[in-house]
Amino acid sequence: MTEKTFKLPDVGEGLTEAEIVQWRVKEGDTVAVNDVIVEIETAKSLVELPSPFAGTVSGILVEEGATVEVGTPIFQVSPAGAGGKTPAKASGKVKEAADTEPAVADGPPSSSLTGTGPKADAVRRRPRRSRATAVPAAPEAPAEAPRPADAPAEAPRPADAPRAAASRPDPRGAAVAAAGAAGAAVQDRFNQLIQRVLAKPPVRKAAKDLGINLADVPATGAGGEVTKQDLISYQAQRESEVDSADTFWSSSSKPQDSRIERVPVKGVRKATAKAMVDSAFSAPHVSIFVDVDASRTMEFVKRLKASRDFEGIKVSPLLILAKAVIWAAARNPSVNATWAGDEIHVKHFMNLGIAAATPRGLMVPNIKDAQDLSLKELAVALNELATTARAGKTPPADMRGGTLTITNIGALGIDTGTPIINPGEVAIVAFGTIKQKPWVLDGEVIPRWITTLGGSFDHRVVDGDLSARFMADVAAILEEPALLLD
Repeated sequence: MTEKTFKLPDVGEGLTEAEIVQWRVKEGDTVAVNDVIVEIETAKSLVELPSPFAGTVSGILVEEGATVEVGTPIFQVSPAGAGGKTPAKASGKVKEAADTEPAVADGPPSSSLTGTGPKADAVRRRPRRSRATAVPAAPEAPAEAPRPADAPAEAPRPADAPRAAASRPDPRGAAVAAAGAAGAAVQDRFNQLIQRVLAKPPVRKAAKDLGINLADVPATGAGGEVTKQDLISYQAQRESEVDSADTFWSSSSKPQDSRIERVPVKGVRKATAKAMVDSAFSAPHVSIFVDVDASRTMEFVKRLKASRDFEGIKVSPLLILAKAVIWAAARNPSVNATWAGDEIHVKHFMNLGIAAATPRGLMVPNIKDAQDLSLKELAVALNELATTARAGKTPPADMRGGTLTITNIGALGIDTGTPIINPGEVAIVAFGTIKQKPWVLDGEVIPRWITTLGGSFDHRVVDGDLSARFMADVAAILEEPALLLD
């Protein structure tokens, strides 16, 4: 049977390349169908690839960190039975052969072994010697030791028996050596397993993002595993050591070229850069800003947090903004559309994108058919989206098909900004931080919870009037969430 080669597949629509992040197997490992063999990073997310073949890994064709095109061979598998026997099976057969092999006398067998009589009976009663036990050399007899009269002429003297046995080829040697080699291979594999650092997948992911070797982290877990707190403590110690030892700035005495850090542009960063350039220079952007009194939204969020229906669900003002955007888009449908050259495709569904900052860069997964979700369902969807994105586990399907996007820059304490429209869409809303400011209400200056919304629109589809009405509708919900009950 021939080796089977696995080629890098297109795990998302239109993807052309991916980076090999981490191999989960090595040459010589046995894999079954659907066993995870490698983790790759595409332009959209981290993806674990399962093996389509069963057998023994015979070749790792691409190193970790390399970026390869779709269709490139990345590893090979020898089907079961194509190669030699596995060490475990070989070891078992050697053992079986040793257990069933007849006992061998110290010296050459005499003709009485095949006959009957006292000598034959004595040989049959002779204790069996273990095949794995070394035979000690008998003390050497005096050179002049007399030979018994009734001993066969061809039988060697007792003192010569060990020498004769040592001078003859031992058919047991190869079997014992094979058993020893098999045992050593099993022991090596066992040592590799026990030396592997124990840690849960989220801890491993965090360590990888921080560039920390888990073997260097002291483990305090009950089972000897590295915990999240162990990782945090180690990183804090490492940062303090770096701070005390050196700063970000390199010494001026070093050559200028060595003072420049070169970061490869690939994966999510590469895809984001291309998408933003395409959007900025193909869609004529127009931006609108509006200050909003979100005091009633803050009160509403507080009531939701205390509600039994939302127990265990994270609730934030972003939830109300998301519902406001859906509500406003229904009143101004052209903001939920795509420019298609000679057509405008107005979408009668809302795949609401949420821009998420992750260790791997900016990602914009979207909530499918968000218009059909209740407030509680939308809250759950937002939480799941954020958690999955930060862990780098967003599937490629969740990155496709967005119709309108929200970017929550307020989470970083920023008041507002001019966001770039996500490619394929015509509108994006930036949500600024909510903080108390002096606000005029009924002729009096009082402290209120104020936020600033910033919206960018494709002016080919959304003109000034439409963008203003859309932003006013979003602001109206934040000022009075009860409008959602209409």
